[in-house]
Amino acid sequence: MPSDFTLTGGLPSPKSHTSFPFLALGVTVLLYPLLTHARRRFGVTAETCLCVGGATVEVVPEACSAVTLQRVEQLSIQVGDVVTCRNRYQGKMFEINAGPTLDRLHYVSAGMVSFARGLNDTPKIAALLVLAPAIGQFGSVALVGAAIAVGGIISSRRVAETMSQKITAMNHGQGFTANFITSLIVIGASRLGLPVSTTHVNCGSLFGIGSVTRQANWSMIGRILGAWLVTLPLGAALGALFYWLVSGLG
Repeated sequence: MPSDFTLTGGLPSPKSHTSFPFLALGVTVLLYPLLTHARRRFGVTAETCLCVGGATVEVVPEACSAVTLQRVEQLSIQVGDVVTCRNRYQGKMFEINAGPTLDRLHYVSAGMVSFARGLNDTPKIAALLVLAPAIGQFGSVALVGAAIAVGGIISSRRVAETMSQKITAMNHGQGFTANFITSLIVIGASRLGLPVSTTHVNCGSLFGIGSVTRQANWSMIGRILGAWLVTLPLGAALGALFYWLVSGLG
């Protein structure tokens, strides 16, 4: 959930930046078709591998359409095992194999998103801890950064599975695009001192990918948007309640 505070002259001031997920959606809808067009102009084609485990059984030129899914069912019966679809790219750009390169760039873009999250999320809570003189500014940032890292290790798996698998089907190129756009927007917002939600921005990018490819899971997207509508006022209400309780104790 995006923070409603940013530091201005050492004091928190209210700000609202809930439009950033829609900015990410719009940028993705505009940029991804351009990248797809450029890829095709360079002669890089997309194909779908029908695989059993790590072994390729058959290769088809199109993504997982209804015909391809029917072929998957047929092959599953023939080989007696589960056959899965895996999209990949074939061809070269500037004498570099596109498929393996995009696979690696996907990892790089995931690292960029992780950096952007730490850059933007850590100061949100650290801004509150800075009020404790015993901790200090550096200690607050270090403590919150460690807490975010531990929380991510312990509790982030379900969120990661939803974002990577349940919003829209993606190949490595589409995942790279979503991550790249997310990292640019969040890092840009951080440079401007604007607190945003990295998860919300990333979801906006994924919504854009799903809209362009027509593979969006609109049921899941509806549930996510519903959660956003609930958490924002709920967070405000709980913040007001605990402030009232703390003020009463003081």
